[in-house]
Amino acid sequence: MAWFKRKEKGITTATEDKMDIPKGLWYKSPTGKIIDADELARNLYVSPEDDFHVRIGSATYFEILFDNNEFVELDKNMTSKDTLHFVDTKKYSDRLKDVMDKTQLKDAVRTGVGKSKGKELVICSMDFAFIGGSMGAVVGEKIARGIDYAIQNKLPFVMISKSGGARMMEAAYSLMQLAKTSVKLAQLAEAGLPYISLCTDPTTGGTTASYAMLGDINISEPGALIGFAGPRVVRDTTGKDLPEGFQTAEFLLEHGFLDFITPRKELKDKINLYIDLIQNNDIR
Repeated sequence: MAWFKRKEKGITTATEDKMDIPKGLWYKSPTGKIIDADELARNLYVSPEDDFHVRIGSATYFEILFDNNEFVELDKNMTSKDTLHFVDTKKYSDRLKDVMDKTQLKDAVRTGVGKSKGKELVICSMDFAFIGGSMGAVVGEKIARGIDYAIQNKLPFVMISKSGGARMMEAAYSLMQLAKTSVKLAQLAEAGLPYISLCTDPTTGGTTASYAMLGDINISEPGALIGFAGPRVVRDTTGKDLPEGFQTAEFLLEHGFLDFITPRKELKDKINLYIDLIQNNDIR
């Protein structure tokens, strides 16, 4: 079987002539399944082999939910400031500049207004790529303004959470956003407008403690990590062993913290179904 053995000795191949697989051509899911990157994109970044939902950002969620990906972005140029002159391994001001250059995002949330299945709605979507989707003053303010826009124009509001929690570099300014967003959602409820909260992987910390769990209907993508503190902190605080997978979407659904788990392919239909049911409209 000489076709897989070298018959001649000492053959070498110049480095520049070696065939390398371009980075990103294949994706390997946590369960070890390998899928072509282009096929993964066509499948809305869900592995067809094991249904693993790969993390995506606001741009992809907007493309999924808005008709023809047509929307107007609100407050698109709002950026964070280093009010406290915070320094950890680097200056917060430098960190902001670096992450803006790397991600081409202004902060960890974007707000879009457009039509979904023919009817207008407001969607705020977080981006984990921007400092772990951390919630700072700009995140809270953009969500608050998005809710204000929904109230003024009598539109449903959708929040897509993907966050590691409060932004430590903004200290108390960050924690204030929990109260601000919760108050705004109370005003949305008083106006009789639907609020659909979608928890994606991961939804943790102050995000979970505030707007992520305040929806009229709380939904999640399959397999999402959802919780407040990490497993070690919870275990040390309670002094009890925790059940396996206690912070997964499936565990939370079973114990009543979520209303539904919705696969990414069904998000547009399901979100609009919930809105129609809440508003007592004809089902689209």
